[in-house]
Amino acid sequence: MYGVVEIGGKQYFVEPGLEVIHEVVPGVQVGERITFERVLLLRNGERIEVGTPYLPGVRVVGEVQEIGKLPKVIIFKYTPKKGYRRKKGHRQPFMRTKILEIVRA
Repeated sequence: MYGVVEIGGKQYFVEPGLEVIHEVVPGVQVGERITFERVLLLRNGERIEVGTPYLPGVRVVGEVQEIGKLPKVIIFKYTPKKGYRRKKGHRQPFMRTKILEIVRA
């Protein structure tokens, strides 16, 4: 059984036992269980269900393994021959969640 879930405006492939790196969900700490209600697609054996846009009564349950920041990305802008240079760095926060089960109500 696997599915596609929406987290933070992005879509992720999930199945039990898989670890997913996704956007930070506020108010959740490491070790807590988290439930994703926005399930877009569910496949159970040969049966495929597609939501419009979400499937009612289907949830994905996971446990937060880690909260951190991804490696730094350097943003460098310049204009040639004008002396304009700007350098910035950005580290995107992330959450690593282990998917425990896909529940159908």
